[in-house]
Amino acid sequence: MQLEFTKMHGLGNDFVVIDAINQDVTLTGEQVRFIADRHFGAGCDQLLLVERPGIAAAEFRYRIFNADGGEVQQCGNGARCFARFVHDKGLTGSTNIAVETAAGMIYLDLEDDGRVTVDMGVPSFDPASLPFEVNDRDQDQREYYQLVVNGEKYAIGAVSVGNPHAVLLVDSVDKAPVDTLGPAIESHECFPERVNVGFMEIMDRSHIRLRVFERGAGETLACGTGACAAVAVGVNNSLLDSPVEVRLRGGKLTIRWPGNGGNLFMTGPAQTVYEGKITL
Repeated sequence: MQLEFTKMHGLGNDFVVIDAINQDVTLTGEQVRFIADRHFGAGCDQLLLVERPGIAAAEFRYRIFNADGGEVQQCGNGARCFARFVHDKGLTGSTNIAVETAAGMIYLDLEDDGRVTVDMGVPSFDPASLPFEVNDRDQDQREYYQLVVNGEKYAIGAVSVGNPHAVLLVDSVDKAPVDTLGPAIESHECFPERVNVGFMEIMDRSHIRLRVFERGAGETLACGTGACAAVAVGVNNSLLDSPVEVRLRGGKLTIRWPGNGGNLFMTGPAQTVYEGKITL
């Protein structure tokens, strides 16, 4: 089987995007891992499928597979690339695109400057939405929990933005133990479906720096849902004021969230790298 694909990235978080409307596409986990392999395949953090929707309210269905072959519910950087892809390929003439995902509907707006704004919906702080099996809540911090990792206690914010996130405050993202603490929290027993782990450094009330260890992918240069989750935790705990500029290793995102049950919006770039074909 030979598939046409497009290599794209959102701030260095890179994707293989496949049109599954005009191609017959059925992928196994092994095939996803092969495509994602940076030595033997095309190489990517996630593989994105563009499919026909299953509901009348959507123009497309958006499916996401991590590099380890597992399917996940949401990817914010991928959503921006998805919007750029379907528009540039002529699959839609709309600049406001309704998309079905495993986590529900999302809405993508192509801005005049080439950036894409994603309506990520309402973030959920309900532990069951991640899921997160709560032990002891830290009573001194309104929405933080104490998580014991390798005998040490860490205060984390827990939020779902279509996929699960644990967010830690750190003094410096440059010195944060992302490579060791990230995978330890990702696979912690309190997160039965694993979790994305964000390390947030607050510069001021409108600017943060962020590194994210993504479940099934490891640390990436940028994580859109991770940026949304970090801002949601910061605003929810009165540490940040919307809008917030999030500085990731691959570049910057703007996140707007008023709090109090409102919808969260993410704005950032999406870039096409090259077109290709791969034989499976």
